[in-house]
Amino acid sequence: MKSDLDIARQYEMLHIRDMAAKLDICKADIEYYGKYKAKLPLKLIDEEKVKASKLVLVTAITPTPAGEGKTTISIGLSQALNRIGVKSTVVLREPSLGPVFGIKGGATGGGHAQVVPMEDINLHFTGDFAAIEKAHNLLSAIIDNNIQNKKANLGLDTRTIRWSRVMDMNDRSLRSVVIGLGGVNGGIPRECGFKITAASEVMAILCMSSSIKDLKEKLGNIFIGYTNDKKPIFARDLKVHGAMAALLKDAIKPNLVQTTEGTPAIIHGGPFANIAQGTNTIIGTKMGMTFSDIVVTEAGFGADLGAEKFIDIKCRESGLRPNAIVLVATIRALRYHGGVGVKDTGIVNLEALKKGVENLEKHIENIKLFGITPIIAINKFVDDSQEEIDFVKKTCEDLGTKAYTCEVWAKGGEGAIELAKEVEKIVQVKNDIKFIYDKEDSIEDKVTQIAQKLYGAMKVEFSSKASSDIKKINELGFSNLPICIAKTQKSISDDPSLRGNPKGFTFKVRAVELSSGAGFIIPISGEIMLMPGLPTIPSSENIDIDDDGNIIGLF
Repeated sequence: MKSDLDIARQYEMLHIRDMAAKLDICKADIEYYGKYKAKLPLKLIDEEKVKASKLVLVTAITPTPAGEGKTTISIGLSQALNRIGVKSTVVLREPSLGPVFGIKGGATGGGHAQVVPMEDINLHFTGDFAAIEKAHNLLSAIIDNNIQNKKANLGLDTRTIRWSRVMDMNDRSLRSVVIGLGGVNGGIPRECGFKITAASEVMAILCMSSSIKDLKEKLGNIFIGYTNDKKPIFARDLKVHGAMAALLKDAIKPNLVQTTEGTPAIIHGGPFANIAQGTNTIIGTKMGMTFSDIVVTEAGFGADLGAEKFIDIKCRESGLRPNAIVLVATIRALRYHGGVGVKDTGIVNLEALKKGVENLEKHIENIKLFGITPIIAINKFVDDSQEEIDFVKKTCEDLGTKAYTCEVWAKGGEGAIELAKEVEKIVQVKNDIKFIYDKEDSIEDKVTQIAQKLYGAMKVEFSSKASSDIKKINELGFSNLPICIAKTQKSISDDPSLRGNPKGFTFKVRAVELSSGAGFIIPISGEIMLMPGLPTIPSSENIDIDDDGNIIGLF
């Protein structure tokens, strides 16, 4: 069987100016990054055209080691829409090097439903992640410089500083560090740490910004800590937000590439959904909608994380509304949720499937809470039995929704024609999006509503630290911000070992962070880490480059 990389290389890519022409973008308006990548200037966004376009959100059941293929379905669906005569663009997030070299691998789809050039996109791409990393760490450096600056010292209490450093790599050794060692020349010693770049508030800000002016204002609103006399300090007080925005002058522009079938693809921003909002930039989505009849986009991990944040955070802030939601499931993943081991997910097991389908049922129920009935995409594998597929379709039918078998990995857009036809029909139906909570509710109430309505928790328990964090956020005047829960992606609950549809558990919040620049509050539950670690056998062991400069082993 050919690898994803082998399949991607068998397609002849169009020059990026030809991709721009497909969207009716003048070649004079694109900024070239070689033959197959380009950036698009913000001036091209037309709000009236955005309003006329339709938006499709692709989400998934709770992720499993067996895989679900949400990105692959997103790409395949957009390809299928173009095949049936609908002008469609797929808008996705940028991959992080952490998962690429870790356990998950790349994030450019698979088989005959990929975005290309996949090697470039999965590695450095157009340098957006590097720019975000630099902007974040510039603020870190300015903070420590101010602490030891006797003339312009703001009097920051180092014990209250919450701003860390970031790098785009899984390195658990950097989660908690001591900086400033080395005597007078080394600075002032204090505790600090690193997050992965995808968890940076600068990443979140980039994805929530609508313009350079808005970006700069949001960067200035980043909360740093308190002075010794309890005065709050923000990035604007350090006069650094302008320089940070300058570092992001190109990163804020969406990236144009293509799929293996020549469908336009915009890839921009890359926050994780288990520790951030998990969606691509507002700017990227609006750029796609400016030039397309239907834009297909995705939200990270399961619907309890990505879809909830897409609607409660991104839609609330931007005014965007999904006209349809596609929920991706695989028979293998449902078997896993039914209790089988990872090695046995490829074996037909109707009994395990019947138990595991509870996870799908819960996600359907959750999406309906937002005022939309999802369409189900069954991402088909060769070992799926027809009896199992029929059972899932009948379950969906009983719940008032439709399920379609998709074979986009093997067939590209041709493998999602039926789904595309249903999507084309559904997006014409008016729906009224509902939010899970009101922004003016207390922080505790907002968290409780998410945990009880979406996760199925019996109650929510806040640690003493979390309660203290909430008190400080209230005092700062940010209690009315949306909620961005950081929790495991492996379960609807906060316990990664609980598969399927857990019930009656207590959702525990151990800490609450403020992202005043991005415009949301982050309650942290369970053992979720903002700097992931590498697995025992990382994907990097398989990645190499040959003598001709070709990347190998990337997937």
